[in-house]
Amino acid sequence: MKIAVIGGGPGGYVAALKAAMMGAEVTLIEKNKVGGTCLNVGCIPTKSLLACSEAFDFIKEAENFGLKSDINAEADLAKINSRKNKIVDNLVKGIEFLLESRNVNLVNGFGKLITKNQISVTMDDGSEQIVDADKIILATGSKAIVPGMFKYDKKNVLTSDETLELTEIPKSLLIVGGGVIGCEFGQFFSKLGTKVTIVEMASHVLPFEDDDVAKQLTRAFKKQKIKIIAKDKVDSVEVNDGSVKVVLGSGKEIEAQKMLVSVGRRANTENLGLEALNVQLDRGKVVVNEKMQTNIDNIYAIGDIVDSPLLAHVASKEALIAVENALGKVNEISYKAVPRCVYTSPEVAAVGMTQKQLDEQGIEYKIGMFDFRGLGKAQATSKIQGFVKIIVDKDEKIIGASIVGAHATDLLAELTLAVHFGLTAKQLGDVIHPHPTMSEAIMEAAHAVEGKCVHAVD
Repeated sequence: MKIAVIGGGPGGYVAALKAAMMGAEVTLIEKNKVGGTCLNVGCIPTKSLLACSEAFDFIKEAENFGLKSDINAEADLAKINSRKNKIVDNLVKGIEFLLESRNVNLVNGFGKLITKNQISVTMDDGSEQIVDADKIILATGSKAIVPGMFKYDKKNVLTSDETLELTEIPKSLLIVGGGVIGCEFGQFFSKLGTKVTIVEMASHVLPFEDDDVAKQLTRAFKKQKIKIIAKDKVDSVEVNDGSVKVVLGSGKEIEAQKMLVSVGRRANTENLGLEALNVQLDRGKVVVNEKMQTNIDNIYAIGDIVDSPLLAHVASKEALIAVENALGKVNEISYKAVPRCVYTSPEVAAVGMTQKQLDEQGIEYKIGMFDFRGLGKAQATSKIQGFVKIIVDKDEKIIGASIVGAHATDLLAELTLAVHFGLTAKQLGDVIHPHPTMSEAIMEAAHAVEGKCVHAVD
């Protein structure tokens, strides 16, 4: 069986490796570096930057832990970026090694469907290569949306791609969009000394999370002097040499050295040959069934080009589902328990339904909450901000959860498991959790659902 994958991101390269492990003859087509947006200009680079700003924080706060130091720490963005680039390069090489070890044929070029079983690959030198395949998996990812009014010039007005390549710390930064990208970049640059302003159209940053979750992050941002302007939007943009001036819908004027636009992403479906083959699209995205199969029976699509959460771990899971179905097994995707992570300080992590969604749908629910300040580990490490919130249905099955606090993104795995398998709060609360750890807050919140939390007073 010949499998061809177009796109080498966290969906595409995982699909290629999985197909090879299942015995297929695999060709992976990627026009840039393997790893896609996530590894090269997304998840991994931003986490590398945030790790540096966290280390900077720790040096400045060392005296609070009884540590005397004469270090006058200064942030060197060029060196921070050099470290980031080394991490990315090592991981790219790691994927290339895996592909080679699994005998995946990696073709560097732009792939386009010419028939349901053939792909034309345009190489960098303009030459063309034809790849034949029994099954094809599309995993071409997405790119940042920048409406024309923002006057995107890659110098003063930036997307996350260009922001990752800055070698000098901007004196001021205006961020349009208070989602994950906006919040993470905003906090990183603020910790390095940049004056940061975030403009968000919704009523709060992280608009897809519950109000109580967003309030915790907003509180932290205010302490760090990050200015948040909510319920407002950009009406006009004026770009000068070395500055950007905007006028908001409210009439407020803001001027900053740089502007980062993070208002969403668009699927990379252009010039793929989809229309010629009548591959079904809906609002620019490829339509698939639960098997990740398009209306063309031997063509599958995964990741940012389908209507699912734009997350690397979702693309990777979809890759496994698509490959198994392409190679004769039957498996279906479930989005019931998709983890959502924000790597700010405090971290924000959530899974399943939010209270906001449940209220809108009129679904009955109960919650259990526990603040981290009630834990010995949180007090010992001075990481007391935040909470764990568990949401259960009328049968006390866990249908959603949120964590705000230190290591929230790691702690979420347990609650993701609970949502995925429909565990009850009692089942989760019956598990002995290690002491002293931050994970005890999960047990305490589960007890709180039943009104049996011994370390909290209602």
